[in-house]
Amino acid sequence: MASTPARNGPRIWVWLAWAALLMVADQITKTLILNHYQLGDSTVITSFFNIVRAHNTGAAFSFLANAGGWQRWLFTGIGAVATIFIVWQLRAHPGQKLFCFSLASILGGAVGNVVDRLMHGYVVDFLDFHWDFLSGLFHGGHFPAFNLADMAISIGAACLILDELLRMRRER
Repeated sequence: MASTPARNGPRIWVWLAWAALLMVADQITKTLILNHYQLGDSTVITSFFNIVRAHNTGAAFSFLANAGGWQRWLFTGIGAVATIFIVWQLRAHPGQKLFCFSLASILGGAVGNVVDRLMHGYVVDFLDFHWDFLSGLFHGGHFPAFNLADMAISIGAACLILDELLRMRRER
């Protein structure tokens, strides 16, 4: 793993710009939801998708949502530590495109959700997918509501796994 990018390779600023773009898009969509929906409001878009306004004081799948408030600072701290670690990794490996795309996507999403926690005390979620086959797992078949930041984190995590699988394959 080279610690410096190739002369024509991407620099850390490319990845930080991608993270910033994701964070800004996330915050714009959340602001639209906050300005046009009351908590619990919903608009049916398709037979399996709604726009809703939901607040998540916990983590993924509302983990620790009812913990009494301390979790806000725990998840904010985790986001801050993750930000420092990711920026360090982006500096160390700016030429590894898939790896850096993955980390920058996770960074943009994590910062977007940390901004929510700091500004509101909760994360604004608004994408509600539901299918009957999910009824055994989720109430009414509704997957927990999520947002663009969560999508960026999920895509980044999936690409990070793909990057590792490709790396292992190259080493054979």
